[in-house]
Amino acid sequence: MRVLILGAFPPPHGGLQTHVVALRNFLLARGIQCEGIQTTRHRQADGNGLYYPKSAMAFARLMFRLRYDVVHIHTGGDLTPRVLALCLFCSLIPGKNTFFTFHSGGYPSFPAAKRARLWSLRGLIFRRLKGIIVVNHELAEVFYRLGISRDRVRVIIPYSFRPIETDGGLPAQLHAFFEQHDAVLTTVGLLEPEYELGMQIDTFGKIREKFPKAGLLIIGAGSLDRALRTRIESKPYANHVLLAGDVPHNVTLRAIAASRAILRTTLYDGDSISVREALDLGVPVIATNTGIRPAGVQLVPISDPEALCSAIEAVVSRARGTGQTCRGATVDDTRNLQEILHFYQLRDSQTPTDACFAQATSYPSETERS
Repeated sequence: MRVLILGAFPPPHGGLQTHVVALRNFLLARGIQCEGIQTTRHRQADGNGLYYPKSAMAFARLMFRLRYDVVHIHTGGDLTPRVLALCLFCSLIPGKNTFFTFHSGGYPSFPAAKRARLWSLRGLIFRRLKGIIVVNHELAEVFYRLGISRDRVRVIIPYSFRPIETDGGLPAQLHAFFEQHDAVLTTVGLLEPEYELGMQIDTFGKIREKFPKAGLLIIGAGSLDRALRTRIESKPYANHVLLAGDVPHNVTLRAIAASRAILRTTLYDGDSISVREALDLGVPVIATNTGIRPAGVQLVPISDPEALCSAIEAVVSRARGTGQTCRGATVDDTRNLQEILHFYQLRDSQTPTDACFAQATSYPSETERS
């Protein structure tokens, strides 16, 4: 089997990028040839089995030149015309099995998702694909309404539980920030409106009044970078808020491990990898209640700065490590990646069953992982 992954590869180091890298490494470790094509705007030199075409024509030439049996598309956000065109194009290439993973856990709340129906362009396109992977059951229901049969849909969490290496130092800027603050609150995500980072920055002023040695670390890249920097500079506590930009994944994990708590304030969300990683490291997580958070997360209402402030104050007031267990040093569970490989093989054999679907969509509970 040869696999070709289409999606976002780092940098930047977001959750989707982390997942596609983990999947590719998992396949390569098992002797399965796996190359990748970057489908976002980020460009760099080709190398190490990864390709960065500069145009649609260059992308098309690659798709016909490379050798693969399975093409696996990964995307988040919305099902834009560009995403639909990519799925249709791949499904028309003879002799290839096309799989699609949709990482946007909040998509079921979109108006387009609520209008999903059998006889639609989206339904016609997605029914051409060999298999579809989603991050929660609400997303699966959307694809069922588009006419995709249950045996062609899998709910698989996009996070592999593996030993998390947090040894090693932090870059000078991050190291200095942690040295200067005894309670660092860290948020990891895109610098986009749906993450409500402005609310975090504003709320942090109240946190500083009660905890004058607290710091706020924001890791990520996005369209709001300049606006957020301007907002931070306008605050009297600007020196205690660090907008670090894009940070390599291993450094992000070290920062998470050293933090007093992780903040995840989103208008909608899927299964956040940074949330899972923080829980696996035993670091408290405060997140907005999107209805699909894993066990162990302290929930606050969406767009509620007062509730967020109260939750942060409660966590910071507790002694570091109180009631927390760090499982990261012992956990090594790649069952979700194994399930993806099994799905490739199952769909290739063309003998799917509802029993297989039930097995695939049952993921180990928090207790089972411990």
